Amino acid sequence: MTTRYAALLRGINVGGHKKVPMAQLRTLLTGLGHSDVTTYLQSGNAAFTSASGAGEDALAEELAAAIEEHFGFRVDCLVRSGPYLRAVAEDCPFPAAGLEPKQLHVTYFSGPVAPDRFAGLDLPAFLPEEIRLGDRALYLYAPEGLGRSRLAEALSRPALTKGVTATTRNWNTVVKLVEMTRD
Repeated sequence: MTTRYAALLRGINVGGHKKVPMAQLRTLLTGLGHSDVTTYLQSGNAAFTSASGAGEDALAEELAAAIEEHFGFRVDCLVRSGPYLRAVAEDCPFPAAGLEPKQLHVTYFSGPVAPDRFAGLDLPAFLPEEIRLGDRALYLYAPEGLGRSRLAEALSRPALTKGVTATTRNWNTVVKLVEMTRD
């Protein structure tokens, strides 16, 4: 049985370091035995089909190790199945169709995150910006975009992400990942 997945690489191709050309990422994924490999922009997003039967965490670790061996640096990777990505998009608590894509973001986590992790944030102080938790995901509504979001800045504090890998995608990318992982 084959499954369609997306690989989400954290912190590559930004700021002039940790460059991972998408053509080389496609070659790495193919070399790991995956098929139908595609990438999206230079954003560190790839989709692939796997018959390995390995779980998401094992696939992510395998890819991270291959990137480290090939490029000489470690990159945090998350791998998520197409059905999971569709569920995240469908479960969005904000009216995505009525918002500009730059206003809505999803942070994907490597594992479950409890609401008490964010208890120290004075969320009303950040209004109209808002967050909602989902299944290993956090939805961020930032009306002025991520670059101007005070809440996004607060959410990036190491104390809030301790123990989990977190990587954020804008709504356009969320939708594109769903499209790329359709069976």
